[in-house]
Amino acid sequence: MNQNDFVLDNLDRIKRVLIEAIDSLTYEELTWQPGAEANSIGFILWHLVRCEDTYIQSLILQQPQVWVSGEWYQKLDLPDDPWDNGNDYTAEQVAGFPVPELKDLLGYAEAVRVRTVACLEEITPDKLDEEIQPPKFWGNNLSKLLSYMLCELTQHIGQIAYLRGLQRGLDK
Repeated sequence: MNQNDFVLDNLDRIKRVLIEAIDSLTYEELTWQPGAEANSIGFILWHLVRCEDTYIQSLILQQPQVWVSGEWYQKLDLPDDPWDNGNDYTAEQVAGFPVPELKDLLGYAEAVRVRTVACLEEITPDKLDEEIQPPKFWGNNLSKLLSYMLCELTQHIGQIAYLRGLQRGLDK
């Protein structure tokens, strides 16, 4: 299995785990915060899709994010800032975040994933060592960025599953 297939396989698994974790959530469950400074499932879901969009579109392809090109900011009634992904939000910003409907968040997630898969299918092994600008905390090449993205997505889906467990216990 080459690295592209590995990443694509992991993205498929991540999607399945996410769908299971959010299956049949009510809007109240989507927006519920276990504490005043904690994220809701809806906020985390929005954030993880924004991260994937940013990593693939802006950092790898150096193209406009799906957030902008697909006008998802309008569809979700959120600001158009392509770099706003919830990082460094204050507790007040998180509490005031207008969580979109689940079907709309999933629509954005699917639009991003289509572009992610298309990107990954085009990456050749020799490109995996290409430098990414800016290098920031995920490393300095495409391979390390993809690794970081998988970790980021997995971490946030674990948070979503945990919050669902707090709300419903073992009963799904």
